Amino acid sequence: MNKPERPPLPLITIVVVPRERFSYAQLSLESLYENTTIPFDLVYIDGNSPGPERRFIQQYSQEKGFKLIRTEHYLWPQRARNLGLAEVKTPYVVFVDNDVVVQPGWLRIMLECSQKTNATVVGPLMCHEEPIHEIVHFAGGESRVVTDIKERRHLREKMYLQGKAVKDVLPRLEQCETELCEFHCMLVKMDVFDELGAFDESILNTKEHVDFCMNVAALGRTVYFEPDSIVTYVPGPTLAWRDLHYYMLRWSNAWELVSLARLQEKWNLCEDGYFKHKYKALGWRRRDAILQPMLDKIGLTNRRSLPNKLMMYGLLAPIEVALNKVLTRQYAKKHLQAPLAKPKAASNIASKQASKPPTVAASAPVSASS
Repeated sequence: MNKPERPPLPLITIVVVPRERFSYAQLSLESLYENTTIPFDLVYIDGNSPGPERRFIQQYSQEKGFKLIRTEHYLWPQRARNLGLAEVKTPYVVFVDNDVVVQPGWLRIMLECSQKTNATVVGPLMCHEEPIHEIVHFAGGESRVVTDIKERRHLREKMYLQGKAVKDVLPRLEQCETELCEFHCMLVKMDVFDELGAFDESILNTKEHVDFCMNVAALGRTVYFEPDSIVTYVPGPTLAWRDLHYYMLRWSNAWELVSLARLQEKWNLCEDGYFKHKYKALGWRRRDAILQPMLDKIGLTNRRSLPNKLMMYGLLAPIEVALNKVLTRQYAKKHLQAPLAKPKAASNIASKQASKPPTVAASAPVSASS
């Protein structure tokens, strides 16, 4: 009697981490299991999700048998990814945000791209918003440092085809080498971490994908774009009430300032228009996702009410900023106690200053305990 064949061992571990909210977590997790046919392991990082999502994730982990790591406090993305990375035993890892839904075949296609091209990083055709898989968010891009005639270093970052209709651009897209891939969904060969070490946790909430892809390129490794793999991240607004606390922390001014300072110092970048624009736009996500819906509810959205709308912005924005500072300080005081882990190869990759921690205010978050 022939013994039944054993299923092939997984080559990939999917690591799911919180992005900016929790209320889409169930649809996202179900999508991964419904649309992935090749074997995979899964590690789910649950950073203090509220009751409904917490109960679903716990029940689903028992049903599907994936590893669940939960903290009773919120996590920023690089901290969550490092918690998941420590559990990976397969040759490949795919980082996926908890608001992403995928098209059938997405994982197999990215894996085949890496196997064919020997790419260290592979990114799919990334779409955004509902209806899913219709509007391009990202189709490859540029991420590098350029030097001007005065030897000043500038960051060159560009995302291709954002806002275009998938049906219009997909027929002419091809698998190709690129410079940038986003962490919404990113396949990575695990051996690169032998050289890079863990993710740089001092980049708290923005441009961590830029830093990582430039690190990969500095090692002489490649990043590929694979348009036949299609996934969509679904941002909110409109936010559920239970999402507000994490959303405000996740996109806090303090976290963004720390992240930009680390990026600038690590890559020895001058404080040019790129950074000045980022400073000027601090908090725009919170304004769009929290303040704007508040104004909508009280009817201050049409042209005739523009003066009232500006007045209300003038009143509400400082209150929101002050509240954001309080939330950030409370989090830092309670959860940020351990020193930051520095990336293993930073000093060889970026600049002589790469291993230095960013200069931050005393109340700004700079590390996390697990």
